[in-house]
Amino acid sequence: MSNHHQFIDLHTHTLASDGLHMPSDNVKMAKEKGLAGIAITDHDTVAGVKQAIEEGQKIGIEVVPGIEISTVANKLDIHILGYYIDYEDQVFLERLNQLRDVRSIRNDMMIKKLQELGIEITIEDVLALAPKKKTKQTVGRPHIAEVLVHKGIVKTIKEAFDVYIGKDGKAFVSPPRIHPTTAIDWIRQAGGSAVIAHPGLYENDELVEELIQHGVDGLEVYHSDHSPDEEKKYLKLANKYQLTITAGSDFHGERNGEVFHAPIGGRKVNIDVLSELKRK
Repeated sequence: MSNHHQFIDLHTHTLASDGLHMPSDNVKMAKEKGLAGIAITDHDTVAGVKQAIEEGQKIGIEVVPGIEISTVANKLDIHILGYYIDYEDQVFLERLNQLRDVRSIRNDMMIKKLQELGIEITIEDVLALAPKKKTKQTVGRPHIAEVLVHKGIVKTIKEAFDVYIGKDGKAFVSPPRIHPTTAIDWIRQAGGSAVIAHPGLYENDELVEELIQHGVDGLEVYHSDHSPDEEKKYLKLANKYQLTITAGSDFHGERNGEVFHAPIGGRKVNIDVLSELKRK
């Protein structure tokens, strides 16, 4: 039977990363919008995938297990989507864990630099100041700044940033992020297909083409932030390299009727592409 009237949105976020909705809600919304399927692609985590798949089985929506991995090349934030990864693969999960630890690694590096500058500060000082929330408190530079004010090293938070921990400060550090080619390799090693997310946002087609040549399976030609001209251009590029053409809304949620990026199904593609993503 032909699927030519069935569509899927291959790029959505949930509460597992920076979206606003439960994974199961994304699946329900896909059904309400008349889609046949949806992918869950949270940033650097697969924590929402299982719940979405269970909901999909309940209500008859195809759920594609996915991920969106944050990487950096040429100082640009590049996002690589992965589909049909083995989301229980221990090596893959450990790698994602390290990606999510970048912030705490940065804190440790900054504190070490401050100590080298003769300032008596420890990670314990910083954690003691961070509010003890029930959720996982993300400790970052504002908390380090507060400790510096507290200890009388600086008078204000602004001075803490200007002198020490802002990007021109004496103790600023930027831990290395992985390169997109590494993310592509990780996805493939976890049995998945790698797709370059929203190529139009990078404004660097040379880099996009280099990544394609490294070996990706698909290109997100249709994205909420692409202009019609960009969609034409990336369609050509995808065809030139015989890549799977994907589409995604990049849905993050709605609050008070206001939608971030686009609603679910805001960009969609024929569900037939799944057989290509699976085959790869």
